[in-house]
This record gives sequence, C-alpha cells and structure tokens, in this order.
Amino acid sequence: MSDRSFAFLGSGEFEPWHDEVDRWLLDRSGGDGSVLIVPTASAPEGDQVFDDWGAKGLAHYERLGVPASVLPLRTARDASRPELVAPLDRASFVFFSGGNPSYLARVLDGSPFWDRMCKRLEDGLGYAGCSAGVACLTEMTYDSDTKELDAVWQRGLGFLSGGALFGPHWDIVDSWVPGARAFITASTPEGGVLIGLDEGTAMAGDGSRWSVHGRQQVHVYRDGTWTTHEPGSSFDLPLLQ
Repeated sequence: MSDRSFAFLGSGEFEPWHDEVDRWLLDRSGGDGSVLIVPTASAPEGDQVFDDWGAKGLAHYERLGVPASVLPLRTARDASRPELVAPLDRASFVFFSGGNPSYLARVLDGSPFWDRMCKRLEDGLGYAGCSAGVACLTEMTYDSDTKELDAVWQRGLGFLSGGALFGPHWDIVDSWVPGARAFITASTPEGGVLIGLDEGTAMAGDGSRWSVHGRQQVHVYRDGTWTTHEPGSSFDLPLLQ
C-alpha cells in the first residue's frame, strides 16, 4: 500500500459525525481492521480523564462494529515498552485523542513507538488525530497548560512540513484566550501555512489532497490570504516533508 492516509480533526473525537472518516481510513488502510486508541495527550490531567477518553473511543468503535483497543501509553517510558509498540504491526489505524500537544510530542519524540509508527505509515497504517493529535505533528506546537501566549510555543514532532501550523478549535479559540487567533496567525512561519480546523470538522487525505468532513469549515492561511473549505469540498495542500 503506497498511499498514506491521514485524518485531522479540530475537535469532537469519538462522535458520530466522523463515522465516514473512520470508514474512509479503514477502507484505505492495511492491517487487521482494528483501531488503536491512544489518549496520551490527556495523561497530565490524570488517570480518570485518560480512562474516560479511552472508554469513549471504545464505545464509539463498538457502535461501528470495529474492533478497538486502548493503549496505556502515558509516559515516555511507556513509549519504549515493546508490548505497546507491537500492536502497531497489526492495526489498521491509530487514533490520538486530545489534550496537551506539547506533552504528546515530548512523550513520542525519538521513541520506539514513534519510530515504528512512522515506518508503518509507509505500508498501510492510517493516522487519525484530534486537536493535540494534530497539533503535535508540526515543528512547533502548543503547550496548552500555559496561559501566557508568549510561552505557548514548544517543539513539536516535525513530522509535517516545517512551514505548517495547525489551529484546532479554530472557531472558538478566542473565547478561551482573547486575541489567540490573531496571535497564532501572526506566528505562521514565513512562507508557511496555517490550517484552522473548526470544531466538529476534519480534513482527510494522503498528505497532499484533502477532503473536508463534518459540521463546519477548514480555513487555510498562506501568503497573507485566507481560503475557506466547506464540508464536501476538496483542496490541494502538500504537508509531508
């Protein structure tokens, strides 16, 4: 399988609106038809939050009739455990739910889990991420635990193009931190691109060609200009290194 498969969600993981995205990933991916649910980004909020996201994911995929399991990957040490790396060789896609993008990047960066997953993405494993599971993939990402905008930027995984930046929850970020959208837009790397993902909205594609799914819009900012893409539309945007 030569085509890679990605689904990037702005928010609302494990809700019925992205059933079609799950099916799209399963149809394109190799593996045994199962999903690995990875709530790592929520681990700093405690075991109860982590477990709640895992349970929500299991219920979502049970409703779809898709076998799924939760990986208890909470720390960098966990990302080196062979028994947590091995399931990547069997699954059809991996789903990283939301939380702190910077924490998720620190846990995965340089780990056996991340290295194996990147190799598997080349031969059939699909990738789905929501909020933190998307924002962690670029060269710089957010520490969502800080309330000071000047301290928010931290190193990401650098998996996607160095000129890319994501804005999950794009339609509501100003309600959390006034001025956040303008600040994030101004932080877009020179010559780069900012992708604003509204809540309950996803972009799915192969790394270059994307389709829009869900309730709202995907917004793309480059060269000082915004373009907006509605559900059911497609657009070209190369994001892989």
